[in-house]
Amino acid sequence: MESPELSFTLAYIVFCLCFVFTPSEFRSAGLTIQNLFSSCLGSEDVGFVQYHIRRTSVTVLVHSALPLGYYMGMCVAAPEKNLGYIHKVSDSWRLFLLLSICLQLASWTHVIYWSRRHWHNHPISRGLQAHVQPPHSGWGSMAASVNTEFRRIDKFSTGAPGARVIVTDSWVLKVTTYHVYMALQSECHVTVTESRQHQLTQDLASPAQILTLRVDSINPAIRHYDIRLNSTEYAELREKLHAPIRNSANVVIHQTISELFLETFKAQVDLNQPYTLPIGQEMEPCIGCMQVPANTKLVRLCHTEGADNESGCQQCFCRPMWCLSCLGRWFASRQDQQRPETWLSSRVPCPTCRAKFCILDVCGVH
Repeated sequence: MESPELSFTLAYIVFCLCFVFTPSEFRSAGLTIQNLFSSCLGSEDVGFVQYHIRRTSVTVLVHSALPLGYYMGMCVAAPEKNLGYIHKVSDSWRLFLLLSICLQLASWTHVIYWSRRHWHNHPISRGLQAHVQPPHSGWGSMAASVNTEFRRIDKFSTGAPGARVIVTDSWVLKVTTYHVYMALQSECHVTVTESRQHQLTQDLASPAQILTLRVDSINPAIRHYDIRLNSTEYAELREKLHAPIRNSANVVIHQTISELFLETFKAQVDLNQPYTLPIGQEMEPCIGCMQVPANTKLVRLCHTEGADNESGCQQCFCRPMWCLSCLGRWFASRQDQQRPETWLSSRVPCPTCRAKFCILDVCGVH
């Protein structure tokens, strides 16, 4: 039969590993620094920089207390060792207790040093200070800029809480357990350095491709750092990232089925008969993205059997209202995701008037 001290030791080691690296089960149960100390950490959405300054400081204090917690737990799990009486314990336990207390004291000293001058000495504050440029006068104004951009809904964000990647209009951020890495988009370039295949679940039809990208800054005070993301998120990252992206390792980035279909959709539309705008009619912005002009028009061009019945294509009388990308994404979203081989031959309703059309009825506007 296992001794109580061995059982407690194994259980405590598992608890510490899960508490530090935080699997999804612990996050679901609320056993995280963010949840346990939410009352003193504040809101990430209100003050991103201040929140993570407090979070990383509390994390250092709590994690450094884990060895001391083990000693205190052993006092209960193995009372026959008399660990509560320091003068009676063995030299090895006395040394372990001394090192645990020193670690905790060192952590408190470190956090107190960080907090001086309104957290001016914290690594996150020093990282922001290295980016200070006119018209900003100090790291506080840079922090306000990060906080404002983080609150915007158009930011790119992905990853687990301990390795989160956030890209705003001006910043490339990597949030880790003990630090937040920051680089200005205008001062950095990104390089794809590695690609790995991971079979995450048995339900996936193909392995997930995890990309590693290195963020280098021309600012000598900013160290380079790596970010990781799924290849299916690469296109969204590229749209948000203004900094150049290089591929030093010649990594082949796998696209999603929807992205591959969109390329095929665009290629087919280029082969279709173009549509000429009537004289005096102007191209309006796409109502899907409002970013580019509406450059497609649905014109019934295919001649298939049953075209007049419910399953066939119908004439659409809408004016050009959608760009090619938005219409292609709409077409893909209406398909059976388990049968991609049927997508090109399918018919879907017009997003505006619901008249059915196929890919041969999509005309580019000239």
